[in-house]
Amino acid sequence: MAFSTWHGWPNNAKIDIGNQIYSISILPRFSVRVWRRTNSAMPDLKLIALDAEDLRVISAHLQDAVMRVSDLAYLPNEKRFAALANRFDWGKALDASGKAAKPVKGSAKFERRRAGLRIERVLSAKVSGIDLKDRRATLALLAIDFTPSDRADGPDGDVTLTFSGGAAIRLAVECLEFEMKDLGAVWSTKRSPSHPDETS
Repeated sequence: MAFSTWHGWPNNAKIDIGNQIYSISILPRFSVRVWRRTNSAMPDLKLIALDAEDLRVISAHLQDAVMRVSDLAYLPNEKRFAALANRFDWGKALDASGKAAKPVKGSAKFERRRAGLRIERVLSAKVSGIDLKDRRATLALLAIDFTPSDRADGPDGDVTLTFSGGAAIRLAVECLEFEMKDLGAVWSTKRSPSHPDETS
């Protein structure tokens, strides 16, 4: 997979959340409050990853999250990558066996939640298979991985966000410092994500 360098957005870039436009400068503190559309019994998640094992937990919660290119922000001067995503709530969707439950006919059993992602100490960003000029393009997140550097004693490495269709973002980081936080908006959906290689 070939990566090209991403030089970042300007510090005054904007991200569209619903019908309102917010400056990406608010993302580091996740102070945005957006309208809650359903009464969900599940509390908002706030997860922090400081090592690869922590990141696997966050990756599981973000599997099948969708986001637009306009919801991504790389700020090289602040060494920060931030994004907004509509994550599928796997915690609510999975039944006791660990498989996605089927919704009752006429009801919407599944939920998506608006979430913010923040990665600190980013030294550089590269993209593959993503046209950053197409700000309306939609990306479906498959996984987030951390690969340590070759130096055995260093905390640095690469965080890779892998999307469907072979697209990816690779962030070189001084150390792993990743936060995911639900921002309050929740809505029902009748569909659960599926993958062609899954067996029923």
